[in-house]
Amino acid sequence: MIGGLIRLLYPPKCPFCEKLLQKGESLICRECRNSLPYAGAEGKRSGRFFTLCVSPLLYRDKAREAMLRYKFGSRSGSAAAFGSLVAERVDRELAGKYDLITWVPVSFLRLRRRGYSQSCLLAKETARILGAETDGLLRKRGIRPPQSRLNGAAARTANVSGAFAAIHPERFRGKRILLIDDVVTTGATLSECARVLLTEGAADVVCATLCCRPHRP
Repeated sequence: MIGGLIRLLYPPKCPFCEKLLQKGESLICRECRNSLPYAGAEGKRSGRFFTLCVSPLLYRDKAREAMLRYKFGSRSGSAAAFGSLVAERVDRELAGKYDLITWVPVSFLRLRRRGYSQSCLLAKETARILGAETDGLLRKRGIRPPQSRLNGAAARTANVSGAFAAIHPERFRGKRILLIDDVVTTGATLSECARVLLTEGAADVVCATLCCRPHRP
């Protein structure tokens, strides 16, 4: 009854086009499922400290707009739909390659202002669908400029150097970690987080994000 009342007062919408979902549609409307900028082969890349990163969508058009609403428009409910897309790609590309799922943390100040960590919600929804274990293994040190404001791989790498620390490394020593974030651009943030995890004893790190930046010609 409570669930029905909530759906009546707040009918579910597609996070990509913001239209009400119709009968038979779940999480994402049919039109968007057929027209999203799926990443295909571009959705696979490696990094300095992680073996592989997979992403279902390219960071453009509807996907970019939905991600910006999710991060800056208090649309935390979009995590369910986003997690379903990430879980589908992870299941296809990374099955059997991880033991534990974690996420890229945000600073305490950003968490307090936003009210939630977008990567944490995404990781937990992905893990719920996959039936996997999650744990917060990293914390962010201090306040640094957002990566989105920086141009070039060198600037992004310098900005995140030393920005993360491990939490209770005894929880993940010897384990293979799936690290989740919202968007991968140069891979600098994922690489720094993976470096910390490996330094503290993780056996391997693979990554997944909802979106990836399209390769530039």
